[in-house]
Amino acid sequence: MRKLILTTAAIAAAFAGEPSFGTFTDNRDGQTYKTVKIGKQTWMAQNLNYQTDSSWCYENSVDSCNKYGRLYDGWTAKKVCPAGWKLPSNQEWENLVTTVGGRKTAGKKLKSKSRWNENKEMNGNGTDDFGFSALPGGGRASDGSFYHNGNDGYWWTATERWDYYAYRRYMYYAYDSVGEDDNLKSFGFSVRCVADNP
Repeated sequence: MRKLILTTAAIAAAFAGEPSFGTFTDNRDGQTYKTVKIGKQTWMAQNLNYQTDSSWCYENSVDSCNKYGRLYDGWTAKKVCPAGWKLPSNQEWENLVTTVGGRKTAGKKLKSKSRWNENKEMNGNGTDDFGFSALPGGGRASDGSFYHNGNDGYWWTATERWDYYAYRRYMYYAYDSVGEDDNLKSFGFSVRCVADNP
């Protein structure tokens, strides 16, 4: 008889349960966001699109903001989530990744079913198994140039490395994983807010 060996990530995913869905209206501008509870965490199921200083639409296109949300510098990202919500720490992102099965496959499960480099030979869309609907919003460099919209998604975390650097999470169209590194706060990336009290 063959033994079934389960990894810690697989066990965590098995106990995550079915995601539950809702909505939240940001009283600051009246925008309504989809929300999803995955495991013990409640997340916005869309990138934040609240206009503030040091935030941008990709290529300065309002249509891009409507599709992918805004890009925020690292300082603004820490304070832009509405009341009752916050920018997730690197550990809170890791909790999400573990809950859905671990870093190697979390990207595929969290990415939306469309908009991930659909025009290339390798379709980058995900399965969106948990309703997180991660989108490839791209980024904005310190010099004001934009890059990789439709290919890659980058999200700030609240965890700083040094005064001018913070950790981020990322997903690429060509990979099923969720990556982690640090980046200058002067760059612009997407924000996903997590509930203070899920």
